[in-house]
This record gives sequence, C-alpha cells and structure tokens, in this order.
Amino acid sequence: MNTVGTILLAILIFGAFVFVHELGHFLSAKAFNMKVNDFAIGFGPALFKFTKGETTYAVRAFPLGGYVALDGEDEESDDERSFHKQKIWKRFIVMAAGGVMNLLLGFIVVLIVLGMQQTLGTTTISNFQPQPVSNSVLQVGDQILKINGSRVHIDNDIVFGLVRDEDARVDMQIKRGNELLNLQVPFQMTKNPDGTNSVYIDFTVYPMEKNFFNVSYNGVFYTGSIAKMVWISLGDLISGKFSVNQLSGPVGVTAVISQASSMGLRPLLMLVAFITINLGVFNLLPLPALDGGKLLFLCIEAIFRKPVPPKYENYVHTAGMILLLGLMLFVTFNDITRLFFK
Repeated sequence: MNTVGTILLAILIFGAFVFVHELGHFLSAKAFNMKVNDFAIGFGPALFKFTKGETTYAVRAFPLGGYVALDGEDEESDDERSFHKQKIWKRFIVMAAGGVMNLLLGFIVVLIVLGMQQTLGTTTISNFQPQPVSNSVLQVGDQILKINGSRVHIDNDIVFGLVRDEDARVDMQIKRGNELLNLQVPFQMTKNPDGTNSVYIDFTVYPMEKNFFNVSYNGVFYTGSIAKMVWISLGDLISGKFSVNQLSGPVGVTAVISQASSMGLRPLLMLVAFITINLGVFNLLPLPALDGGKLLFLCIEAIFRKPVPPKYENYVHTAGMILLLGLMLFVTFNDITRLFFK
C-alpha cells in the first residue's frame, strides 16, 4: 500500500475508534434523557455540520479525537436535563460508556478474527519443535493450567505468559492424566528483531473445531489478555522496565498499520482490535483529562456526598490535558526521528 493509501486507512481506523467512543457517551446520555449540545468527530474547524433537534453534529478537520458536549458538564446550567443535575450512577455510566464501547468493538473484531481461523488452539501440548528444551520436563498431552502463577484459559495466555518470562525457567502447573503437577520448566532464550530476549516456545498445542461457544469463550479471554497488557505495560513503564522512548504515537501506529495491511486482512483486524482495546482501557485509567479521571471525581463525590468544586476539577483536567499533549508531541517526535532519520 502506498503512503497516501496508508494515511487514509489510518485516518479511517482512528476515525472509527473515535466515532465508536463518542457514540457510547452520546447513546448513554440520550438513554438517560440528558441534553446533548454537540457530537463532533475531530477537532478544529468544521468540514461540515448540521443541527437536528437540540444537538449539532459535526465532522472537523483534525481526525485524532472528538467530543460529545453534554449540557452542564463543564459549565453551569439551570436545565433539569443537564449533566450535573443527574444522579451519580447515571453520570458514571455516561462517562464510562466511551471506553466500554472501545472494548466492545475490540471484542467484536476479535470474534471476527477467530471466526476466520480454520480451528482454535487448546492449552494441551501436541508436539515439540526440533531441538526442544522444555520436553525434559513437559510431555505430549500435558494440559497447561498456570504459568508463573497466572491462570491459563486459552492458547494466547501461554504465549503471553512465556514471552514475559525473564530467566527461561518457568513455573508451570499442568494436568497430566489425573495428576496436578507444579513444575519448573527450562526453555531457551531467543533474540528478537528489536534486540530484546524472550523465551523460545518450543512446543505446539492441539487444535479444536470451532463452534459458537468456544469462539465466544476465546473471544472473551483474548480481549481480556489484551486489556491486561495495558496494565502490565503501564507498570513496566512506571518501574522503568520500558522507557517513554519506546512509546508510539499516531505516526508510529500508522507505520504499524501499513505493515499489518501488507500482511493481509487478519493481521490488520487483530491490530485494530489491539489498538481499540488499548484505547478503551487507557481512557478508563484514573488520570486527569481522561474519562477515568472524571470517573474518579464522581467516586469522590459519591463518598463525600459533595462534588469537588468545578473550578478545581477543571484545573486538574486542564493540567492533565497539557501533560497528555506534551507526551503526544514527544512520542510523535520520537516516531518521526525513528522512522525517517534512522
């Protein structure tokens, strides 16, 4: 795909994420009969807009974002249908609905990808690769139940658990016949293209025929494992295991979209699922300027039976927005430097 096609595809994908997110806020607000002043995809000058009923709908010039302006959310309003005159639980649902819709979109895309596969993987070892190491402890027919203390539900949990291991000596709980065994399993380390090391997975698992129930089961846990990656990655960032320099912004993600699209529809769809689930989880984190930060203030209001003065809440969210914009500029600069000057 050429550069123009890649950029248009990235804009379409990002626009879909934003639309689904804002649609969650919009539909939940309408369901509670709240007054919605604006529904916009993008920021900046309007490319086109129209008003229907009490809401103005617009598509704006810069596609990386959007907003639903609820009456009384950021300003005083005497309208009984305004945001701040609603019960806390209703406001909580409206604020959470955007991130939840991103997660739901990711789950649906994961189901589509799983439906495109010929079979699904199990958690039972079927074979070993040439020159294996783990077969000194593991056997064909072993069902893997836990890796380093984390429960294994689907085959992707095996990959995730082993890739994160750092010393290639993995604590595993397996079921062998009628026995439950807790074992320490040796693996080889392999060098990744980015220079890091990870465990070489030297076995395969049995396939199973697809049906509605096991596709749904796998979809739930596959979505959950992607969401878990966000929390773990955030912890790795805070602990210093990964640096801010390794984060990617829109430019870096566009490059990855280009690579995935060249590999076919399934890799592209899995990337779409990965990004939208990441966006959904990240947006629900209790950080200023994000929906999760607003949810945190609603929790404070529920606990103390009194809202934080809007002036101070706005100060916090404004500071958070400035920091997020600064981070976005930093990672975008890093993306450009990495992709075009190295």
